[in-house]
Amino acid sequence: MRIGSDRRTPAIDPPFEVLAPAGQTMPFVFASPHSGRVYPKAFLQATRLDGTAIRRSEDSFVDEIFAAAPGHGAPLLKAHFPRAFVDPNREAYELDPAMFDQPLPPHMNTRSPRVLAGLGTIARVVRDGAEIYRHRLSLQEAMARIDTYYKPYHATLKGLIDTTRARFGHAVLIDCHSMPSVGGPLDQDIGSARPDIILGDRFGTACARRLTDTVERVLAMQGFAVVRNNPYAGGYTTEHYGRPMTGVHALQIEINRALYMDEDRMERTAGLRQVSAAFTTLIRALAEIDWRFLNPAIPSGEAAQ
Repeated sequence: MRIGSDRRTPAIDPPFEVLAPAGQTMPFVFASPHSGRVYPKAFLQATRLDGTAIRRSEDSFVDEIFAAAPGHGAPLLKAHFPRAFVDPNREAYELDPAMFDQPLPPHMNTRSPRVLAGLGTIARVVRDGAEIYRHRLSLQEAMARIDTYYKPYHATLKGLIDTTRARFGHAVLIDCHSMPSVGGPLDQDIGSARPDIILGDRFGTACARRLTDTVERVLAMQGFAVVRNNPYAGGYTTEHYGRPMTGVHALQIEINRALYMDEDRMERTAGLRQVSAAFTTLIRALAEIDWRFLNPAIPSGEAAQ
């Protein structure tokens, strides 16, 4: 059977889940699109990589780091499907034609920098550049994954954002990620040590600067080295949903994996507790702020009162 071809019974069931608060009291939605670690058996049989190597693209344990969000009044959407299987932080149809056993339709994006790097919606490689598949895939298989996992994930994310904006007049999406501690062969900063945290706001276009300033300040006060937009300025999700003029703001957060996990063994370290506590502090701080100034329908002076 084709991987994920039966849309009524996904190979990963459920493909994702929403951890909802008892009542939403802050205008935030948290999403962890890359922490999924449920690998379909048929997918593992199709890959040339072992059980550890196939996980190199995971943002492992990020869903645990942000687990406090529902307790502070914000939903947390987390994927169970892994990024190596299908990547929701891409356009729906960023596909590499060399991966498939038939030509791709002309409407598909086959020339984006992400596709050329092997990291499209259906990735050709994991983050260290290792090839994933033994053989070419069928287009039907790719479409089944996109229809069964990618599209429902984004429909759910959009629904959470729309509901939040309807309730508060504005909404903030925090897209939660992690990064290798050193730039890899597919990155702009090959061989360079990374800071603790990178905030991506698409160079100020995806969210209000005051939001980015606040997140940076709270994290820096806890001892983290924080930079903005280099080398990660925010991916598809941040760019697609971040529309400040409509009252929707999006900020991507990248956390250095060396802070909380063994990157070779893909295992938690003692640092996970400290990092989780620090982000709980961040979430609590965000919950205590009056964010009405993000509502484009309220004059800035009135929102500040």
